[in-house]
Amino acid sequence: MISLLDSTLVGEGFSALRQGTIGDRILILGVGNLLMGDEGVGIHILRQLEHERPVAGVRLLDGGTGGVNLLTELDGASDIVMIDATRDGQPAGTITFLQPGFVGELPRGLGAHDFGLKDLFAAAALLGRLPRIHLYTISVETVHPMCIELSAAVAAAVPEVVQTVHALAARLASGP
Repeated sequence: MISLLDSTLVGEGFSALRQGTIGDRILILGVGNLLMGDEGVGIHILRQLEHERPVAGVRLLDGGTGGVNLLTELDGASDIVMIDATRDGQPAGTITFLQPGFVGELPRGLGAHDFGLKDLFAAAALLGRLPRIHLYTISVETVHPMCIELSAAVAAAVPEVVQTVHALAARLASGP
């Protein structure tokens, strides 16, 4: 059976090898819009992570463009590893890792859902439920509406981010 790339809603399971449950300490959140080319790189990476060895205590979530609608998904998480596209002026495919200590340190230029994600983390902070944030961004230069393919430069960054995110999640899950 062939699955459609974006046939699920935020919070629904996608993978036949479902990884994690609500309340797991580590949440890997891929965000972006699959129908906007490189802007969907976070989802492409999450889909690759679904085929990696599951890690106990780690949950994968396709956040799409959910923004503040993802607030309850943070419940019980001590750490969130987020993957997103950014228009930061860097060459396409540039990988950046940040650990913002508070919402104001989140970079400008996250994908088209920038406003919603900052609101998500601001609301979580106000409720005292803001997990530690580990943010991987992949620089994009052009967004192509109604395109599900990644550019060559952005696609080349995917394997490195998959490997790095998986390793980070395993370290976080095994820590105190």
